[in-house]
Amino acid sequence: MPDVDGFDEFYRGSRQRLLGVVYVLTGNLAEAQDAVQEAYIRAWQRWSTVGGYDDPEAWVRVVASRIAVSRWRSLRSRARAYLRHGAEESIPAPGTDTVEVVAALRRLPEEQRTAIALYYLLGMPVAEVARQTEAPVGTVKARLSRGRAALAGLLAVVDLEEAADA
Repeated sequence: MPDVDGFDEFYRGSRQRLLGVVYVLTGNLAEAQDAVQEAYIRAWQRWSTVGGYDDPEAWVRVVASRIAVSRWRSLRSRARAYLRHGAEESIPAPGTDTVEVVAALRRLPEEQRTAIALYYLLGMPVAEVARQTEAPVGTVKARLSRGRAALAGLLAVVDLEEAADA
C-alpha cells in the first residue's frame, strides 16, 4: 500500500508550483489542470518508486509537461488533417418522409416498435428478434404484422391531412 500521508504532503506542497509551470507552458488553465492532474495520478500509481526519488516533484513536472505537449501535438495533428482533408461532411438533416415515419413509429406500442426496429432497421431474422425480445417467434410475427398495419394507417392519415391542407 502506498504511503498515503507522504503523498498527500507532497501533493499539498507542490501542486501550485507545478500548475503554475504547466500553465505557463500551455497558456490554458484548464489544459494545465488536466495535465497536472494526470501526472499526479501517475505519480500516485508509482508512489512507492517516485516517492523514493531525490526530487519527486521533478518527475511529476516532467510527466505533466510531456502530457501537455502530447495533447498539443495531438491537436496540431488534427488541425493539419483538417487542413489537408477538409471538414467532415455534415450529415444531412432527415427528410420529411423520415420525420413522418419516426413520428408514426412513436405512436406504436413499444413491443411493436422494437420488433420493427430490430427486424427492418437492423435486419435481424425473426428468430433473433424473438431471442432479443424474449418473446415467442409467433408473437414477434404478430407484432411485425400489427405494427406494419398500424404504420400504414398512421402514414395514410398523415398523407390525407397534407392533402386537405393543400
